[in-house]
Amino acid sequence: MTRDSFRREINREFDAMSGAPSPALSARVRAALAENRPARIGPPVWMAGMAAALIALIIVGVLVASNLNRHQTGIAPGTIPSPSPSPSVVATVTPSVSPSGQASPTSPAGAYDCNSSATSSTGAPQTAFIAAVRTGTHSGYDQVTIEFSTARPADVNFEPQSSATFTGAPSGQSITLAGQDGILITIQGADGHTQYTGPTDFKTNYSELKELRQVQDFEGTVQWALGLAHNGCYAYSFLSNPTRLVIYIKQ
Repeated sequence: MTRDSFRREINREFDAMSGAPSPALSARVRAALAENRPARIGPPVWMAGMAAALIALIIVGVLVASNLNRHQTGIAPGTIPSPSPSPSVVATVTPSVSPSGQASPTSPAGAYDCNSSATSSTGAPQTAFIAAVRTGTHSGYDQVTIEFSTARPADVNFEPQSSATFTGAPSGQSITLAGQDGILITIQGADGHTQYTGPTDFKTNYSELKELRQVQDFEGTVQWALGLAHNGCYAYSFLSNPTRLVIYIKQ
């Protein structure tokens, strides 16, 4: 029922009323009021608007913070940064340098001498008779031993050379030994034939000492030549009981 119809109905009832109001009128009034009561609605519209605005602000804040973090770290969101590699440490080894003219390790007689001549002198007047000559090889060096039956000779000289060819005396002929380099040992005040009856040529073929040969035994001078595989480094010493000259050739 519309409002206009409701008014007309009330007017008719008032016109016809004579005494107490009709019960039907009260019922119609209540029905009309219930029918025309505005429908109840949910929460006000302004509250929903505020909630939507708040959610939008939260989303914008999250996006801004994420973008700022990405620019500062240079890492895209959601990725796990790899650990930075530790700087590698390279150890620098400085090679040791042996003094010029010296070789290492040392021989039983001390440091080796390379490419240099040497002389040992006692000035003894008596003749040193050679009694035995031996060769041998050991770990790190080859060895020559010249044994004397009496005291040490007056002088011993060592002369390295860059070939294995020597001059025999007193003949003056060239004698070539095995090897590429050599050392000439000259013993002054010695005798190599009175007591010594052993070999005068040793073809050893050791790693460094290839051949040992007597090239002179004349008028108190004895010479032994060493044929070497390389430009040899040597050391020597005199030992006693019996008296002997020991030469060490570095391998």
